[in-house]
Amino acid sequence: MSTKKHLTLFDATLIVASSMIGSGIFIVAADMGRTVGGPGWMLLLWVIAGLMTIFAALSYGELAGMFPHAGGQYVYLKEAYNPLVGFLYGWSLFTVVQSGTIAAVGVAFAKYTGVLFPFFSDSHVLLTIGTFKINAAQLLGVLSILILTIINTSGLRYGKIILRLFTSTKLISLFGIILLGLFVFRNPEIWQNNLAHFWDYGKFGTDKNGSMTFTTLSLFGLMTAMGVGLVGSLFSSDAWNNVTFIAADIDNPKRSIPLSLFFGTVIVIGLYILVNIAYLNLLPFYGDPHAADAIGRGILFAEKDRVGTAAVSQMFAGGALVIMALLIMISTFGCNNGLVLSGVRVYQAMAKDGLFFAKMKENNKKGEPGYALWIQFAWASILCFSGKYGDLLDYVIFAVMLFYILTILGIFILRKKNPELERPYKAFGYPIVPAIYILITIAFCANLLYMKPENSFPGLIIVLLGVPVYFFWRKKETPVVS
Repeated sequence: MSTKKHLTLFDATLIVASSMIGSGIFIVAADMGRTVGGPGWMLLLWVIAGLMTIFAALSYGELAGMFPHAGGQYVYLKEAYNPLVGFLYGWSLFTVVQSGTIAAVGVAFAKYTGVLFPFFSDSHVLLTIGTFKINAAQLLGVLSILILTIINTSGLRYGKIILRLFTSTKLISLFGIILLGLFVFRNPEIWQNNLAHFWDYGKFGTDKNGSMTFTTLSLFGLMTAMGVGLVGSLFSSDAWNNVTFIAADIDNPKRSIPLSLFFGTVIVIGLYILVNIAYLNLLPFYGDPHAADAIGRGILFAEKDRVGTAAVSQMFAGGALVIMALLIMISTFGCNNGLVLSGVRVYQAMAKDGLFFAKMKENNKKGEPGYALWIQFAWASILCFSGKYGDLLDYVIFAVMLFYILTILGIFILRKKNPELERPYKAFGYPIVPAIYILITIAFCANLLYMKPENSFPGLIIVLLGVPVYFFWRKKETPVVS
């Protein structure tokens, strides 16, 4: 059954933005700030992550124009290297990256629903079997993924309605925080005090009594701390490549995907940086973890790291918690819609190559990859109930960045390997911009190996576990690969 193309350039841009914006922008600033110790360095982390993301998106445009097919990054890696490399990416995407993110975002949606309806709190345990527990937030997280799966199996036009409604709402909401934080409710005294300590640095934390600790950093220590701090901003900026997975459903993908990658990443990164500047106009950077209010705790020690809620509390006082809960519910639900509808196109492409369940290559009567959507739902649900998605995502961020390096390196390989292929869009600033991205990302990965080996090496193991699985599928079926 042929797939009708329902998505425009506007929709593709919304997929980029929706997949990027979840709950991270409202939370990760606290941990990033504690890691580097100064407001200027925290903002610089957002700028660096933003430039890396935009550089990568500009480079991906060439690959998207060359291979405007469903599967995106899986196809690029398969064509540049071999089917094994492409499969290892798809394996990582299914087992951890996409499914784990769907699980994490689903439970985040549920936790903020619990702010409005305490029944859905993650402290409300519904079932206990030995050490295994299921709480109400996990159950609601699974139900939210179920609803999105049903919507997307019913036809892409329904998923598009959710995409347009929820993504537009959260973009408008972020604009609102920026405008109100910078021009209406800003506190000039707080901003000036933050400026006075803009380039201070060090590592903040808390001891077993919850009291603040501070560790002086050398310049080398600051550089390694920045590498660790980048995890938060990079993870909040990730998933922009999801639009490449769904190329077959987009009108004129050779043009629309490169443009959507550029427009979507620039818009979101711009919003992220401005939101953090708004935070610094509303809240002191430094604070006391024992303080009773948002001003006293500052950005570094915002309650439960909810910097967004603390900032909004300076604008709307008692209503801040409800406002932010609603905003994050909208943001996470919309984010998961983009993740649910796009990821399955990769698994479908793998199945067509004989490298995944054969049924996953089939479309349902609505022209959607129904079987793949239900398999994705089942695995994401297991991760929700396991509670281990957070650990897995910590492990796999290293591997995710390695695949980005390999994909962009593939531009150089394909220019040598297949110079005759049509390239309606060529990588911006080639070879300088792609090379800069590769070098910065290699440095980031090397720093993670040095600073966080307990997370980095498990990520590699998860990827390498895909090697025997690949040969199992090769043996099971004769794959149809280029």
